[in-house]
Amino acid sequence: MASQTGEHEVIPLDEVDVALETQVDGAGGFFSSKPDVSHYKLDVHELKELMEYRGSEAIQYISDKYGTISNICRMLFTSENEGLNGEPSQIRDRQAKYGANVIPPKPPKTFLQLVWEALQDVTLIVLIVAAILSLALSFVPSDACQGHGNIGWIEGAAILGAVIIVVLVTAFNDWRKEKQFRGLQEKIDHDHVFSVIRLGKAEEIPVSEIVVGDICQVKYGDLLPSDGILIQSNDLKVDESSLTGESDLVSKGTENDPMLLSGTHVMEGSGKMVVTAVGIHSQAGIIMALLGATGHTVESDETDGAGKKIEKPEQSDAAAADGQPPKGDQVDAAERASNNSDAEETDSKLKHQSVLQSKLTRLAIQIGYAGTAIALLTVLVLIIRWSVEEFAVKKLAWDNAVHWKQIVDFLIIGVTVLVVAVPEGLPLAVTLALAYSVRKMMIDNNLVRHLDACETMGNATTICSDKTGTLTTNRMTVVQTYIAGQLYKSIPHYTELNDNLAQLIVNSISINSGYTSILRQSSNPELMDQIGNKTECGLLGMVLNMGKHYDSVRVKFPEDSFFKVFTFNSKRKCMSTIVKLDDGRYRVFTKGASEVILRKCDYIMTGEGSAKPFNIADQEQLVASVIEPMALEGLRTISLAYKDYVLSDPALNEALYRDDIDWEDEDFVVSRLTSIAICGIEDPVRPEVPDSIKKCQGAGITVRMVTGDNINTARSIATKCGIITPDSNFLVLEGKDFNKRIRDENDVFQQDLLDEIWPKLRVLARSSPTDKYTLVKGIIESKLRSNREVVAVTGDGTNDGPALKMADVGFAMGIAGTDVAKEASDIILTDDNFTSIVKAVMWGRNVYDSISKFLQFQLTVNVVAIIVAFIGAASIKESPLQAIQMLWVNLIMDTLASLALATEVPTDELLERNPYGRTKPLISRRMMTNILGQAVYQITVLFVLLFAGPAWLDIDSGINLVCPMPTVHFTMIFNTFVLMTLFNEVNSRKIHGQRNILDGLHKNYLFLGIWVGTFVAQILLVEFGGLVFSCKSLSIEQWGWCLFFGFGSLLWCQVITSLPIKKLPRCFTVGREVREKDLEVQAAFTVPDGATRSGEKVPTRGQILWIRSISRLQQQIRVINAFRMHLDNQSQISMGSARSAQYTARFRSSTLSPQTDNNVLRQSNQSLKRPLSE
Repeated sequence: MASQTGEHEVIPLDEVDVALETQVDGAGGFFSSKPDVSHYKLDVHELKELMEYRGSEAIQYISDKYGTISNICRMLFTSENEGLNGEPSQIRDRQAKYGANVIPPKPPKTFLQLVWEALQDVTLIVLIVAAILSLALSFVPSDACQGHGNIGWIEGAAILGAVIIVVLVTAFNDWRKEKQFRGLQEKIDHDHVFSVIRLGKAEEIPVSEIVVGDICQVKYGDLLPSDGILIQSNDLKVDESSLTGESDLVSKGTENDPMLLSGTHVMEGSGKMVVTAVGIHSQAGIIMALLGATGHTVESDETDGAGKKIEKPEQSDAAAADGQPPKGDQVDAAERASNNSDAEETDSKLKHQSVLQSKLTRLAIQIGYAGTAIALLTVLVLIIRWSVEEFAVKKLAWDNAVHWKQIVDFLIIGVTVLVVAVPEGLPLAVTLALAYSVRKMMIDNNLVRHLDACETMGNATTICSDKTGTLTTNRMTVVQTYIAGQLYKSIPHYTELNDNLAQLIVNSISINSGYTSILRQSSNPELMDQIGNKTECGLLGMVLNMGKHYDSVRVKFPEDSFFKVFTFNSKRKCMSTIVKLDDGRYRVFTKGASEVILRKCDYIMTGEGSAKPFNIADQEQLVASVIEPMALEGLRTISLAYKDYVLSDPALNEALYRDDIDWEDEDFVVSRLTSIAICGIEDPVRPEVPDSIKKCQGAGITVRMVTGDNINTARSIATKCGIITPDSNFLVLEGKDFNKRIRDENDVFQQDLLDEIWPKLRVLARSSPTDKYTLVKGIIESKLRSNREVVAVTGDGTNDGPALKMADVGFAMGIAGTDVAKEASDIILTDDNFTSIVKAVMWGRNVYDSISKFLQFQLTVNVVAIIVAFIGAASIKESPLQAIQMLWVNLIMDTLASLALATEVPTDELLERNPYGRTKPLISRRMMTNILGQAVYQITVLFVLLFAGPAWLDIDSGINLVCPMPTVHFTMIFNTFVLMTLFNEVNSRKIHGQRNILDGLHKNYLFLGIWVGTFVAQILLVEFGGLVFSCKSLSIEQWGWCLFFGFGSLLWCQVITSLPIKKLPRCFTVGREVREKDLEVQAAFTVPDGATRSGEKVPTRGQILWIRSISRLQQQIRVINAFRMHLDNQSQISMGSARSAQYTARFRSSTLSPQTDNNVLRQSNQSLKRPLSE
């Protein structure tokens, strides 16, 4: 097949026919038997080489080496019209030969790797070092504890044991999170399907099942899952910016550029392609492998799909000159694209931080400062007081064994105070709340692609919703028609109309619709399953109701017979198809928005099947008498029209065909049309939507409808949904009026003009994607209100991408949405239902509340532990709570509490308040009152037990013992503290001042199980912990006192709830403002070295390391972002299975070689490690 010079010999068509004659049926249809793997005429290397060419060079290359594209199909044993036969054995053989359409992901980190990462925390390292020193010094002989045996080693060993447990728990949680998100990715992969032709029928299969030789139907909005060559196209335009960096759309066709590449977006038109490369052998897969973003390693030798090495022929000079792009230019272009992308992503990070992450970042820094100061102060107080007493008062000499051990103990107390100061359980609470919500939201038809979208949705103040499919059922049915001057309230039968007119209607609908739009028999005999574009399906249903079938027309006029197609887009608002009839005339069929089509019509059909003039006055009268009444009933109106170009003797409504007609001039070709009919299509409002919108309005969320429909249709649907009411002050605008109002005399957008409109705007009709983007951007950037609006947007079309990206939360339609829209979104609505958005609001608010609940609980523990440890150190020269006990409280019990408080199920109560907003404090006045109130109660009880407990309870004092041993005194202090914390965990379930703290508790089995389990663990620890936990067994009476003080927390909560909070000063809130410098600190953790903008001031490496050392919270946020990056990258890429869209944006060519400049690959690898914020 390949010559020594690397040139492909042209195979004569008759030889191919002989080779394939046993594989093709008599009619030249699909291949009925599978070819042997060795009989395939093209191998992986040849196909990869073929896909490196573009444009006219590709056409020339195909012509020189293969003859025609049809020859390539024959050599791949596939039929252009029938496709593959789909037999499992044939699919397996093709996967063995050419590879599967999957890119193996990088292997997950092992459990030991996660353990090692958990050990990198500076705080834990200091604890480990101190514990080892304490353990070592405990074996140095000392006279301090004679008669008690050598027990000094127990504390060091216990701390090491606690650290090991913490590390294992952290690693296990990280492992579980990664496993969970990989499962989510598998669901995304499995749910993404693509249309292929097998056995002559169109069917949708998972993209992972596409193989080389498949015939794929590509259409507007698709993200291509593999490389292929066009065999037929209609006005096809592709966005290849993900590979080339060029934003201009590329026109594709068999005559100018037939090469389609994986990871690129179909922006206009439709067509069919034969798949030539899949998975790691596709252009996007090659680049992904070069970047090291897959589990596939790039070797110097080429391999086939089965992994066997292929002898790669050397490329001749002629071949290099025959269209092979120069490698040096690719590297330069890739480097420029990479640098530009880095700057854009860095800017994006600084501008689009999650509300919650920004607030938590600031809180972590504040706590870190306070904790570090108190920890240092505690150590200094301990050391200074001990030094004065030992060396100034007692005049003792230095004893290495005793004094070094004492200093190490002081250091351990200080580090423990630092550990307690930082809310260790908060990162886990954040992760668990998000992971739990993501899993539950999938059940509620919300497929979350970006984790921070969960909590951001809880802050939403505005929802800009589409109409079709979201507020309505998206089941289109033609219920009224206007034909030949007569309005029909039902579909007329074919025989009721003039034959010529009826045939025009049937042909117009059948031909001038996407052939991927079909109707199938469903389990309900009264309803047909609508596959494809729902509006077109509604029109096809009209054809069936007329007593005809669209298939018979489509068989006569297959897609490859079309002369020209102007596909529907948001600018045209119509679609036109030109076919050549048997008598040689060219007929233009057009359908679209009624007002758009009627403006193009100069004639209208009569009941006799002839045409008559149709002037402007007639048009206005038709609009007033037919279209507007239909729209007021909530019907979408679609007009059908046609025009004939005849060879001679044109009639009144016909045009004369000329050789010099410019068929690309749409304005000329699609003009002076003849109106055939007007169809009123009903799309009923979903029955559950009005109640959902009422809930949103009660929750302080404004719902706005943004639709491309007629203004009267939009107004009618908005009224039925409850978006507008007769007594409300609202605006309903069309896109053109909207643009007039927001632009000055120079046609320049003005924010202040938009600010006059958007607060009252409820419906924007006949809007374009640009109008939607302008509205969303304007609302977000408005300074009209003190709280910046948080905007959610729904979208389904390719051109909705910018608005979805601009929004704080973008919702894509899982059923009707294009791949491009899904890729640009944060959440995918798998049922296209507005009610699912309301559920997302509930889960978002629940995430925010869950984290606030845990903050309230955790900070109470921290405040009490720090104050007790510090005052104890200053007054009695030691902390009443031992280091191992504080580690138990802070690292272990709080971990369980985070699990309990982060898994509360949302209730309708969440929708009875307004959104928090971006500037709402993370810790409100009510929460701060609860924290300080409980802290005062617990500190008072603990100090009463510390100083008055021995006399009151008739027990021995544990203060200032010569040899520190477990005592009942300090055990009761520890046990009381834990029990007060446990009962306060119940209090923390409510953060808005509710008195009934037990409400819903019986339904949360996880909380009950964790609470009871923790209580039982505390009993075992006190009774059997002994020297390890510095505990001594307590009597029943002593346990009774501990429980009494613990239960007192519940009663004290009722007292705190009665306190007025409105007059409290602003200092009683924390995390109110999201400041720019906080975002810069956040970005400094996620943007790699050298990736910051020129002149951007960011913290130094030392500052960053210091913040990391004091705050495991920030480290865990990076872990969350890392998993989000894994999900985002793969979910974006999985839309086309090739997984290229995010990474290949750095490359201007799709033909990188393994010898690509190392600097480019290094920059690209850095970008892979950077979490995605969009």
